[in-house]
Amino acid sequence: MSNVIQWQKSSFSGANGPNCVELASHDGVILIRESDAPGTVITTSAEKLAAFLKGVKAGEFDHLLG
Repeated sequence: MSNVIQWQKSSFSGANGPNCVELASHDGVILIRESDAPGTVITTSAEKLAAFLKGVKAGEFDHLLG
């Protein structure tokens, strides 16, 4: 088994744009980073990420985009 982390970014972020959030799964934890600051990584669980994404899809954070 490889310890190499495979980062994935959204197809909506463009090929090499600076406005990319990347995700990976490693050792049962979800890792999140910005592509322009790859050394800063936050972690969460799959359950917490799923709850957050449901909120995003429901528009709960739209007011932050203003």
